Amino acid sequence: MTQYKVKDTSLNEEGKKSIEWAESRMPVLIKIREDFIKKKPLKGMIIGASLHVTKETAVLVRTLEAGGAEVALCASNPLSTQDEIAAALVLDKTHVYAWKGENNEEYYWCINQVLDHNPNITLDDGADLVGTLHEKRQELLNEIFGGTEETTSGVIRLKAMELSGELRYPIIAVNNASTKYLFDNRYGTGQSSIDGLLRSTSVLLAGKVFVVAGYGWCSRGIAMRARGMGSNVIVTEADPLRALEAVMDGFSVMPMKEAAKIGDVFITATGNIDVIRREHIDKIKNGGILANAGHFNVEINLEDLKNLSTSKRNVRPNVEEYLLKNGRKIYLLAEGRLVNLAAAEGHPSEVMMMSFANQALCTEYIAKHHNELKKKVFDVPKVIDLKIARLALESLGIRIDDLTKKQIDYLGEWKIGT
Repeated sequence: MTQYKVKDTSLNEEGKKSIEWAESRMPVLIKIREDFIKKKPLKGMIIGASLHVTKETAVLVRTLEAGGAEVALCASNPLSTQDEIAAALVLDKTHVYAWKGENNEEYYWCINQVLDHNPNITLDDGADLVGTLHEKRQELLNEIFGGTEETTSGVIRLKAMELSGELRYPIIAVNNASTKYLFDNRYGTGQSSIDGLLRSTSVLLAGKVFVVAGYGWCSRGIAMRARGMGSNVIVTEADPLRALEAVMDGFSVMPMKEAAKIGDVFITATGNIDVIRREHIDKIKNGGILANAGHFNVEINLEDLKNLSTSKRNVRPNVEEYLLKNGRKIYLLAEGRLVNLAAAEGHPSEVMMMSFANQALCTEYIAKHHNELKKKVFDVPKVIDLKIARLALESLGIRIDDLTKKQIDYLGEWKIGT
């Protein structure tokens, strides 16, 4: 019997159409599904997943179920669930506990409902599921074979657990696969963050001073797309190497306290806390727009924003206007949460195809090899990363060269010089 709690199961027809749309644009994952149907590599496995409940996630869930798994799913962000997708998955017999607009208590209730299914493998995006397991549900840990982690923020948390000796089962860092971060983080976050900004505000980006906090893969994707829309892009960084990269890529680089005075639009994507805080908010010009594309809603200090304001009101969907004590107005998007998912649909299916191909194949890998894995954070096996790249090229109809035996021998020989 399917157990679930979603907003409205009558939304399922709309959800089914969206999932079909995504499936038509995710050929690599469909290829893996066809293989899973034949081999059933996940037969008997219970998978607990905390992921953004989107049409692309639905394609992954269907693939895992095609491999023989039973899946229980909750959201990895209170605002990222697409309610029609949750409804469609419930009718597919997936256990779903997710709806858009969960409060903090409801969010963790949903996580615990997933854990009540006693999963053997976890799929996480941000490490809240793994964190809850280790802090509140330790009695389940002995049943866990392993897990995967989707995003940078989650990998940071899990690495901290590993270093402190508190990680109790192996995790594969899907985020660290080349076929994930070079594409999902850069092109996916870049496009979808601009999408969320435009859906919320409909502002003209051409000519605007656009401040991007950070220059990791997500941030550089945002900077790239903002420049493509005609914005004058400023990058703020704390890492000297990344700051130097941003300079060499042609962006202006300066501290946030200087960028705050001249920026029109600000997007944070650093994975850190208090990136925009009181000292910056006080300097932002009237009409400034604040958004966050990092996983957690901590990059913009919301308490500081509240304390510096005399009032706030909703002026558009996903737009809150804060009237500051200095008389200026600042606009916060999506409550400071992931703007690309809270205010738009998240990454395009074509880029999530590779990320979720990693999730599917790493889940299969854990099912086969969990007895050999230590309790640490692992990178995606290179063979999986390269397989996904090849499948992606094939899906695009692109062929590449093969090395000759002579070339392979040359690359492995140190004596041959000039």
